[in-house]
Amino acid sequence: KNDTKRDGKLNIVTTTTMITDLVKNIGGDKVNVQGLMGSGVDPHLYKASEGDVSKLVNADIIFYNGLHLEGKLVEVFEKMEKQNKTQVALAEAINKIGLISSSNYDPHVWFNIEYFKIFAEKVAETLAEKDPKNTQFYFDNEQKYQMDLDKLLSDVEDVVSALPVNERILITAHDAFNYFGKAFDFNVIGLQGLSTATEAGVQDVQK
Repeated sequence: KNDTKRDGKLNIVTTTTMITDLVKNIGGDKVNVQGLMGSGVDPHLYKASEGDVSKLVNADIIFYNGLHLEGKLVEVFEKMEKQNKTQVALAEAINKIGLISSSNYDPHVWFNIEYFKIFAEKVAETLAEKDPKNTQFYFDNEQKYQMDLDKLLSDVEDVVSALPVNERILITAHDAFNYFGKAFDFNVIGLQGLSTATEAGVQDVQK
């Protein structure tokens, strides 16, 4: 049975922990939010369980990152499209000109705080569209959240500014920090590439 009929709240399913947190902040007590992925879960390799599928079936809105971050869930989302569901790939709201691409677009866009601000805007707009009576509530929460993100941005800039540009080198296993690198002038060296399926080469590690 669809919970919306029972408590009047939108049922929302989210994928990654960042998106779950974002939707909870903006939706507050006016929405029911269920996140599919827990902390430390690799979104690239995540497969939907039977329980996940039933959550998705009962959802009014599905918020996900997109740009193939949740690679193994794409088929499930495509099946859901035939049902009357609002599916929002938040990264699609970002102007493609700003995206980093090689063969595909780099999906790790949330490491640029300006892009995550766009996610917040899109979430508030979608909630207001689906639940107009609470429009003001959603936009007020979004404004608060945007202020938190602005504060985060200035805090990061303060910390980073202590490091000379030529010393800003970030070495990471999974090449997920390119948007962070671009935003804060870091030379990012990823040992695994954009997908976590590739192995780090011994030479790269030694280097």
